[in-house]
Amino acid sequence: MLFGGLLTGACALPLPAIAAPDAGISTDVVRTALLLTILAVLPAIVMSMTSFLRIVVVLSMIRHAFGMPETPPSSVLISLGLFLTAFVMTPTLTAVNSQAITPLMEGGISVQDAMIRGSGPLRDFMLAQTRDSDIEAIYAIAKAPLPRRPQDVEILKLTPAFLLNELRVAFTIGFVILLPFLLIDLVVASILLSLGMMMVPPATISLPIKILMFVLIDGWGLVLQGVMGSFR
Repeated sequence: MLFGGLLTGACALPLPAIAAPDAGISTDVVRTALLLTILAVLPAIVMSMTSFLRIVVVLSMIRHAFGMPETPPSSVLISLGLFLTAFVMTPTLTAVNSQAITPLMEGGISVQDAMIRGSGPLRDFMLAQTRDSDIEAIYAIAKAPLPRRPQDVEILKLTPAFLLNELRVAFTIGFVILLPFLLIDLVVASILLSLGMMMVPPATISLPIKILMFVLIDGWGLVLQGVMGSFR
């Protein structure tokens, strides 16, 4: 009887509530995983969805026009290209941060909503740079019907179209840059040939002339102004 009364009294006492798993923990894990994924694919995003490709290709063609494929070093050109890319992409990156990254970090939107909102400014930037013919070419390769509106262009098809446009514009600018250097090489080679100095490499004489001309006309400033001004 005594033990029965104790058991009955014990069962009648209110049991402590069992704490439910914190739902915020899973949300934090998802956010961390998303950030790590973005960091992993960030180099590909920078090269394929920003102005970095056009800038780096033009800068690389300048040193090949001089005949010095290792000067300036690649690390210098990449660093300059990254800073110029950040300058060009500042409005787009600001929009991505305010519309997607900040609300996601504060828990205001889901991961899916953040991806949709974040791709909007990048899509607008790439559409502003890409010609309709490039988009049509990519859709023709994919054998898919063309969308009715620019906003309906798939990001996976817009990206290669954007890359085609960037390569075309970069090579166009590079061609304009190469012409004066080619003219100097031809003039130097003709002079050496007329003087009978066929054993002297033309690059030995033309390289200092090209460097001097480029410095006198402030070539780096002109090229950067031209490249930065080519973005719409």
